[in-house]
Formats: sequence, C-alpha cells, structure tokens
Amino acid sequence: MSHHPLPSAQDATERLAHKRAKAKLGWYIHATVYLLVNLFLALVAARHAQGWAAFPALGWGLGLLIHGAAVWLALPGGSLYGQLLERERTALQRQQSH
Repeated sequence: MSHHPLPSAQDATERLAHKRAKAKLGWYIHATVYLLVNLFLALVAARHAQGWAAFPALGWGLGLLIHGAAVWLALPGGSLYGQLLERERTALQRQQSH
C-alpha cells in the first residue's frame, strides 16, 4: 500500500495562484486582441465611410465583459467568490456550534 502525503496548504495556495494568474493572463490577451482587431475594423470602416464596425465591437465587447466577470469576480480567490466563501464558512461554523 503506497502512502501519498496530503497536499500542504502552501501547495494548494501555489496551485490557486497559478490558476488565477493563468486566467488573468488569458483575459489580458483576450482584451489586447479585442482592441487590436476592433481598431483595425474601425479604421477599415472609417476609410469607407461606414459605421458597421460598432456591431462586432459591441458583440465581442459583451463577451469580453462576461469573460472579465468570470475572471475578476467569480474565480476562486476573486473578491465575489471570497465574499461568498466567507459567508458560507461563517454560516457553517454557526450551525456546528449550535
């Protein structure tokens, strides 16, 4: 029978830090590509005196906003996630003490 040591709190923190950094880097890349592509589309549309470039920018912007909300608010360790987690911990501790 092999014995596998339980992961330490430091290991768990390191994994969470890597996950959060990777997710945030992904959002930064997404935002950069969004800006570059939509700037190009705006220049093309302006050159031909057309206003169609606003439509892809708005649609893609909504996707970028949702991606940002998932990364910055709901990701484990994010502010919203942290608040909800703390609220649940408090409720469970209250239940266990009664």
